[in-house]
Amino acid sequence: MIGGRYVVLGELGRGGMGVVWRAEDRVIGRQVAVKELRLPDGLSDEEHRRFRDRLLREARTAGRLNHPGIVTVHDVVTDEGVDHIVMELIEADTLTDVVSRGGPLDERSATEVARQVLAALRRAHAGGVVHRDVKPSNVMLGHDGRATLTDFGIAHAADDPRLTTTGLLVGSPGYMAPERLEGAPAAPAADLWALGATLYYAVEGTGPFNRETTPQTIYAVMNDDPPPPRATGPLAAVIAGLLIRNPAARLTAEQAEVMLTRPADGSGATTAHVPARTNPGAPFGVAGASQKTRTAPIVVAAVVALLAGLGLGAWGGATLLGGGSGGGTTTTEAAVRTFSYGPGGQIPQFDFSYPTCLTAQLVAGRMVTSDASTSCTGPHDLEIFEVLTPFDSGTKVPYPPADDLTRYGQAACSLIFDSARVTGDKSALTLTVLVPSQQTFDDATVNSSNGSRSVLCVLGRTDGAQLTGTRVADS
Repeated sequence: MIGGRYVVLGELGRGGMGVVWRAEDRVIGRQVAVKELRLPDGLSDEEHRRFRDRLLREARTAGRLNHPGIVTVHDVVTDEGVDHIVMELIEADTLTDVVSRGGPLDERSATEVARQVLAALRRAHAGGVVHRDVKPSNVMLGHDGRATLTDFGIAHAADDPRLTTTGLLVGSPGYMAPERLEGAPAAPAADLWALGATLYYAVEGTGPFNRETTPQTIYAVMNDDPPPPRATGPLAAVIAGLLIRNPAARLTAEQAEVMLTRPADGSGATTAHVPARTNPGAPFGVAGASQKTRTAPIVVAAVVALLAGLGLGAWGGATLLGGGSGGGTTTTEAAVRTFSYGPGGQIPQFDFSYPTCLTAQLVAGRMVTSDASTSCTGPHDLEIFEVLTPFDSGTKVPYPPADDLTRYGQAACSLIFDSARVTGDKSALTLTVLVPSQQTFDDATVNSSNGSRSVLCVLGRTDGAQLTGTRVADS
């Protein structure tokens, strides 16, 4: 009997934080799961008191998270000096058990798990709760298809510097975000990294950073890029986007959820509308809007179509977005503008659809004609460093929503700008994205030289001074 109310019926499992019991609530008459929490030896009475106070506070917070993807916390009791958390009893196996017994999940099943856990994390984060220990053994998979995330509040309660000094590492190193291993406070982005590693485990049968020892595992999290998972399409792009080491560039839960919700088209890309992470009040995709702390948004079309064209695949984009190979400043610190070009656009005439350098300024209402072309070896104002064509002119497609096209251009151009494709110090550079107007897009056909469906990535100096020499690698 625990707390004079819960009759222990048997053991459900055990781990580093204690034992989980199957019990019956004698007051209500239902079966529950009771987690008996054990702290490492050597804690002082004050440390134990602080842990318990934090546990109660976090358990109460977690108990208010009413969501089908979150295991409900019913009660917290102390029996003979030992703290217990009473939770909803889920008749399900953990993701660890399912994969260990039957092998990796197929892509469809893994995608459904991803959707449900993402929804649970969104609800938790909206409620002010960060899980801090998302991993396969904390994801429960029911026979009815329900995926639930358990142990909310427990890791948060244990994550206290006074406890970690005793040798207790809160969380599983192979699933902890790099910034957490560096000592940064827990944030929703860290949960999303852990989910990315968990989904990788789901489709591969092993964690992306599993190594023989804890130091080797931590080193791998901080430095090694895992092999690409066998997953394809949106799921692969989401895993890659969640395993971006820079938390500012990492996918948000909302972005990842939208990517997985929208069906892919025949090319393997989608046109999902993904909300961008921008400064409050900074309009996205409006000419002249400066977004100095903008983070690179991710759109499946950008990840799949762009990276396929670069020969990198979806996984290569994670490395590029991590910013590790490009050097210098990324677009999170660069001013970004977007203009539409062609008849009916903000730049009514733009005569270039190929990489080149220009002596011209991009200003709404001003034309950029063919005589603006100049050699990249001499002084110039602008350099078109990438031309993207998400829609073949031989394919009859309607003009996409302007906001979606803008987001695609921002994501794709940012991806390349932040990579080693653009060389040198980027702190003084500005990134401008040019997208076709509807008339320009519609006029682009196989039998016509008019019109264009290209998205152009253009760089220049933030201060308006001229550039000398190309900033594109291997050009």
